[in-house]
Amino acid sequence: MATHTYEQAIHVVESLSPEDKKRLLEELTARTARDTKPHEEMHSIMEFRGLGKEIWEGIDAQEYVRQERASWNG
Repeated sequence: MATHTYEQAIHVVESLSPEDKKRLLEELTARTARDTKPHEEMHSIMEFRGLGKEIWEGIDAQEYVRQERASWNG
């Protein structure tokens, strides 16, 4: 099987009809989805625990919510 460069592939794609470009895009998308291992993309929500907690230091949660709700009414 011949090895092609990215630039060669782009040149070939440019010669395709719009319909064939769409078909190619759909095929490449499907193949990429199959080739991507889900566990490499998945993260646990627990990884975010404590993220940004320093932003809320010294802020009373109830007072913050009260102020936010008051701002909704103009």
